[in-house]
Amino acid sequence: AQLEADNSKPFWEANKATYRDVVKGSMLALCDELADYGPFHMFRPHNDLRFSKNKPPYKTHQGAYGESEGGAGFYVQLSKDGLMVAAGYYAMMRDQLERFRQAVDAEHTGAEIAGIVAALPKRYRVGAIDELKTAPKGYPRDHPRIDLLRRKGLMMMAELGAPGWIHTKQVVSRVRAVWRDAEPMNAWLDAHVGPSTLEPEGFFG
Repeated sequence: AQLEADNSKPFWEANKATYRDVVKGSMLALCDELADYGPFHMFRPHNDLRFSKNKPPYKTHQGAYGESEGGAGFYVQLSKDGLMVAAGYYAMMRDQLERFRQAVDAEHTGAEIAGIVAALPKRYRVGAIDELKTAPKGYPRDHPRIDLLRRKGLMMMAELGAPGWIHTKQVVSRVRAVWRDAEPMNAWLDAHVGPSTLEPEGFFG
């Protein structure tokens, strides 16, 4: 909250120790507890200002990302609003997107993932890095699974807020619970999409 109010280099320099010990240190400790979903990559606190003149120099959240051998991603983020937990394929590369759309289009596999997504508890939000405004090329606009076909990824997320347990080891079991709920979706994605063979592009920040 203080960094949002004063997102400046002088404030950052004066509070580096707080970031190191309280923010980064806490996230590293959490990632250690979740090591079976890792290894985790912790995102740097500085924003990339090369392509935007309006971004503040420092991020006001701390994120960490791990990936399974099958390709599914596991993301956890801490900010002043509390904890956010996500899983899935947030941003698909071109080859992944092609496989995803083919599997969604096919009757058996498409009905399967549509059912998995529909069965997710309502506390989860389903999304992606982006989605088309209309049907992708080669697919009809009235496709029964057009909402999935338009997505450029498939992930689920939960905003867990900042209740009292966020300061205790309960946070570990809460994060694990979200990722367990993601298992059917991730298993489908790993089976029908899998990792990309193209050069990676950064997308979490």
